[in-house]
Amino acid sequence: MSVRIAIPVPTSIDTDYNTRALPPYLQALQSAGATPILISLEDKPADVARILSKVQGVLLPGSKFDVDPQKYGAEKIPACNPADPAREAVEELLLQDAFNLHKPILAICYGIQSLNVWLNGALIQDLPTAGKTQIDHAPGRAILEAHSIRITPGSLISRLAGGAAEDQVNSSHHQALLVPGNNLRVTAISLIDEVIEAVELESPDHWAVGVQWHPERTYTTSALSRALFSAFVHAAEAWKPRAIHESVAMTQ
Repeated sequence: MSVRIAIPVPTSIDTDYNTRALPPYLQALQSAGATPILISLEDKPADVARILSKVQGVLLPGSKFDVDPQKYGAEKIPACNPADPAREAVEELLLQDAFNLHKPILAICYGIQSLNVWLNGALIQDLPTAGKTQIDHAPGRAILEAHSIRITPGSLISRLAGGAAEDQVNSSHHQALLVPGNNLRVTAISLIDEVIEAVELESPDHWAVGVQWHPERTYTTSALSRALFSAFVHAAEAWKPRAIHESVAMTQ
């Protein structure tokens, strides 16, 4: 029986976005040997808890909406997109479960931003407004190699990239991490404008990685994308249940 990975439906509001965005995540997980378990954003907390009791990892996907800036103590600017309260509520449950039990986490695009805010980090609400105009971070879904990233030596991303100091990634976002959350180590940045592109949780027994790009879209064309999903699935396969009292408190 393959490992089961929980993934929330990307948005509670835009069904067209979900129809377009969700299949690549499911296909990448299946190609890596996992069974995706969809979490409806309409599920009650008790129903979500029952589902989570039977999964070994959590994937946080992208979204066309933005994390509510109030969650990181900022006033919303005009360029910030609306929040999706239903997605945020379900994601709180998934993150709480994953951190309580040290289940592996792969957080992608909006997902890395959500993970970062949950760990008391802050976001850049809009890259152009913040003066980050050297690179187009939202060139469109068809652009598979939007810009280069510089990878931190010795990091997990570095090992997955075969020790390479740089790699090419796609890009589809207007927000990014400003202040990394608790125990998150920056392990890749955009080569020219130094926007944070990847973080890893500094924990010896909890696998958690966030990337600002979309590896699910380049699973068939990028060795790094395949390696990232493979490492995530292997971590989930190796995960063993732990008592809640054993977990180190890493939340707000």
